[in-house]
Amino acid sequence: MSALLLSACGSGDGGTGTGSPSSGGTLTFAVGSDAGCVDPQQVGSNDTIYSTRQLVDSLTDQDPATGKIVPWLAESWTVSKDATAFTFKLRPGVTFSDGTPLTAQVVKENFDAVPKLGIRALLAKSYLAGYAGTTVVDDHTAKVTFKQPNAQFLQASSTFSLGIESSATVRKTPEERCTKGVSGSGPFTLSSYVPNQSIALARRTGYAWGSSLFKKKGEAYLDKLVFKIVSESGVRTGSLQSGQLDAIGSVGLADEAALKGAGVRLQARANPGVVFGLGFNESRPLFQDEKVRQAISLAIDRAQIAGTVFPSGTKPATSVLSHTTPSYTDLSSRLALDKARAGSLLDEAGWKPGPDGIRSKNGAKLSFTITWAPVAATNQPSLELIQQQLKAVGVDVTLKLIQVAQFQVIQQKSDFDALWGNITRADPDILRTSYSTALANIYRLPPSELDKLLDRQVAATDPAERAKLVGQAQQWIVEHAVVAPVVELQTELGVAKKVHDLTFDASSRIQLHDTWIG
Repeated sequence: MSALLLSACGSGDGGTGTGSPSSGGTLTFAVGSDAGCVDPQQVGSNDTIYSTRQLVDSLTDQDPATGKIVPWLAESWTVSKDATAFTFKLRPGVTFSDGTPLTAQVVKENFDAVPKLGIRALLAKSYLAGYAGTTVVDDHTAKVTFKQPNAQFLQASSTFSLGIESSATVRKTPEERCTKGVSGSGPFTLSSYVPNQSIALARRTGYAWGSSLFKKKGEAYLDKLVFKIVSESGVRTGSLQSGQLDAIGSVGLADEAALKGAGVRLQARANPGVVFGLGFNESRPLFQDEKVRQAISLAIDRAQIAGTVFPSGTKPATSVLSHTTPSYTDLSSRLALDKARAGSLLDEAGWKPGPDGIRSKNGAKLSFTITWAPVAATNQPSLELIQQQLKAVGVDVTLKLIQVAQFQVIQQKSDFDALWGNITRADPDILRTSYSTALANIYRLPPSELDKLLDRQVAATDPAERAKLVGQAQQWIVEHAVVAPVVELQTELGVAKKVHDLTFDASSRIQLHDTWIG
């Protein structure tokens, strides 16, 4: 796997501050949305990952500063030379919150069950593509094998998506896990879940197997974590300023000055993975025309969107991957605003300007719908700007708001023209998850050279060769406008001064084991 340096951006140092850490207290954290599920193997929304990540441990962890994979539930591991076999030696003495022990058999049951979750576990399933099985070598040794080389799997073993759950949890239906919760071995347990209102967690008594990256050994400091769902960014900001909340997610540019003025600490970090952008449904006739997709991409002023909507320091997209992703390639010259070229491409595709400025062809207007969910305060203003920018070249855009819990259904049924979204992962194999026709293929792409590039990079055991193939895949995606990349997601949190050591993990999600109030 390529070495990477995941740079921290923006202000904030995690609040290490002064004073000595102390145990106790409740952290109240407001997020903007609820994915309708509290199973980390089945969720992909940052707002829900913040809470559910605290319920489960992973076999490994990833250092956010270096990208190095380090021990967590696995004390050590070996990888075969051809990257088809990964043997994990498990830490003894680990238990789940239902009292049962962690064994190699439980690891096998988890990995055997993930592919059966289907599109409910889009990320987790993709990490196990080509899964041949898990062998229980002994009670504390599990050997995971694949039918072909799978260079991304070691990093995948560090993700929340492959967080290990108890045997009883694995046997539940996916719906039961979503609504009633899971038994993990994490530093917190689920106390209550009220959809669209709150998720409450309690400290796990006796927890003694934290990641090697955790500063504190043993149990977490905080007694309780309460995640409130507060959809209005202004309400989140005001509640944090008044002391009703301890931290908030999805801070927008408009909120920064008020929060700084109130003495709130802003913490920001660019997310690795696929940037925010428009993913086109290529089963729709309009988007089967590559020139139309290219024109839309060239008509978007990315710098304007990043500079006027997103938090300070946010970068416009310069590839389909963010600059903090391993093997990122700078393709900014291909993503520069060029309205003249966009117009020429639409002319060539037969779309001629009409009297109202909107182009038409054979009596049909050049129009499409962008489907989006309110998972970030920046989504609506970003899309309204895109709507204006595309209208300037004769494209009519309708915005369709759905709830985040509806996203899986929309994707599964391919019931959209274009989707607005991103996917965070600190490994470039996220491209295969998103765009391989052999996986979920939510954009209904036809088989192409891209499939071969994505398959070859995941099979490449030489880091330099893999980086070269990842670069070629990025070029293919941008040149053929499979997606119109727009802006890199930068996670920005507002954190009260009394909160210390609330830190980002390698995927720019939060780690709360070491967090304390004082």
